[in-house]
Amino acid sequence: FFWVARMMMMGCYLTGTEPFHTIYLHGLVRDEHGRKMSKSYGNVVNPLEVMDAQGTDALRFTLATSGTPGQDLNLNPQRIEAARNFANKIWNITRFVLSKGVRVQDAATPLQHLTLADRQILSRYNRLCLDANRLMEGYNFGEAGRQMQDFLWSEFADWYVEIAKVQLEGDAARQATTRAVLYHVLEGTLRLLHPYIPFVTEEVWQYLTRVEGVEPGPAHSLMLATYPVGDEAWLDAAAESDWALSQELIVAIRNIRSEYKVEPAKWVPATVVAGGLAPMLREQAALIARLARVDAARLTMVESLEVKPTQSAAIVLGAIEAYLPLAGLIDLEAERARLRKDLEQAEADVVRREAKLANQGFVGKAPANVVQRERDSLETARAALATLRERLAEL
Repeated sequence: FFWVARMMMMGCYLTGTEPFHTIYLHGLVRDEHGRKMSKSYGNVVNPLEVMDAQGTDALRFTLATSGTPGQDLNLNPQRIEAARNFANKIWNITRFVLSKGVRVQDAATPLQHLTLADRQILSRYNRLCLDANRLMEGYNFGEAGRQMQDFLWSEFADWYVEIAKVQLEGDAARQATTRAVLYHVLEGTLRLLHPYIPFVTEEVWQYLTRVEGVEPGPAHSLMLATYPVGDEAWLDAAAESDWALSQELIVAIRNIRSEYKVEPAKWVPATVVAGGLAPMLREQAALIARLARVDAARLTMVESLEVKPTQSAAIVLGAIEAYLPLAGLIDLEAERARLRKDLEQAEADVVRREAKLANQGFVGKAPANVVQRERDSLETARAALATLRERLAEL
């Protein structure tokens, strides 16, 4: 701050005009433990060594997204490694999209006859553009970059790319629309990320936007491309909400499969009771079946159910209930025996923790944070015990 103040005063004094109109002051860059970097501490981070080991983009992205306005930045090597992994993810996403035949010509395909997943990802992309521009105009560069990373990795790569694999098995029109959405969202997100990760985004953007048989000119550069601003006309809150329900159902079924150790190769039956949401979920049945590894021929979506299935794992998501029959998928008797054993251990754990907290000698003498940690552990143990009882009752 003092150097900036000195330059402002000297500039005004010597030239009669202020040298800067807008000044962004970031926090002090400290080591991972929050200490000031000093040769005497031996904790100075050499940026050249970091760039050689992890890449220039990784260091740049870490510095740009780790801080918040008014706060110092603790430079954690694990964050730099995570940023390197994100740069690798960008490369791998683009390579996958190109492997599916997506080319710059797909930008000309009209975005019509969209599926729910298409409308949702386009809405989320345009919402990201609007939010990122708003955040950067307010000099909140870190939050803008973090939102871009979360969108590309957690929404586009983890979900829409998997959806696209299914949609690309459809008819020619569905394939063309899916490729257009893949191109539109990925190319735009690369432009969004370019100020944060300039080298990797430039490289993959060149591959993505290359016209076969045409040598790109010097002006063909991501640096010169228009920065995305977003279009409110593409925002679709209903699509986002409907897809969120489908996504929650898929995740819940995956979790049940994992909890009961259902073999990955087995496709499970499922009954979904969804009331007024049943028609929407029926339209997504093929995707839900594929992504949750449910047998599409034995996936039933109904408005109501008079008799609930027995020996089934139950899922409750607000107004939605789902039942996965477990007979034939797992050894029910062996699973009951395992759950009873786990239940005995969980009950003993709860009794032990309750006795410890009932001991006034411990509560009165132990530090407050230790007592609170033990209370939190007791609540966690009780929740685990309740879950085990529910699962045993389901069987």
